[in-house]
Amino acid sequence: MGGHRRANDVNLQHALQLREYEAIADRIAADAPGRLLDWGCGFGYMTALMRERGLDVRAFDFRPEVDASGPRALTKFPDIEVYVERDDPVGLPYDDDAFDAVLSCGVLEHVSDPDGSLEELKRVLRPGGTLYVYKLPNRWSYLEAIARAGGLYYHGAWEHDRVYDVAAEQAVGRAAGSLWRLNTGLAQVPGLNGLATNVELIATAPR
Repeated sequence: MGGHRRANDVNLQHALQLREYEAIADRIAADAPGRLLDWGCGFGYMTALMRERGLDVRAFDFRPEVDASGPRALTKFPDIEVYVERDDPVGLPYDDDAFDAVLSCGVLEHVSDPDGSLEELKRVLRPGGTLYVYKLPNRWSYLEAIARAGGLYYHGAWEHDRVYDVAAEQAVGRAAGSLWRLNTGLAQVPGLNGLATNVELIATAPR
């Protein structure tokens, strides 16, 4: 989460990325999930988008660089409060069954203990609640290959980075529409969907 993030968020603000965030927020809002946790909220873009859609969202982030754990305002969205944890990269400051849904958007691939984190997310999810995992980097993604070949950041470059597959940098505004159509098109084609940028997962907590 926060401790593994690049120094700025320019990559999060380009047109293709924002379009993807909008689509994720629309998808979750359509489910009307109830109380929702944005786990590893980062700068807060997804929290803000989901709140714009009327969802009841709590924001959480792990940032070992801060002076103390506790609630604070998001820098880019000062009207939104985030709970920032400094010391424990796995534990969450919420009761059992506290949420109807949890969102992990571009987070699970960066945590130091993914199994422990998933167990903790299961703990705070009510039985039958929903875990949304978006932007889990695909091991075979064409964009990952381009980034690696071009000397740009790619998933796997940092200590705790992981990449995934189905079995187990920055786009300019003019190109965003084409890349978006390519990515969504790949997701619909058997075989070719293995080249799409991300793996997505929606899971239900056991009852």
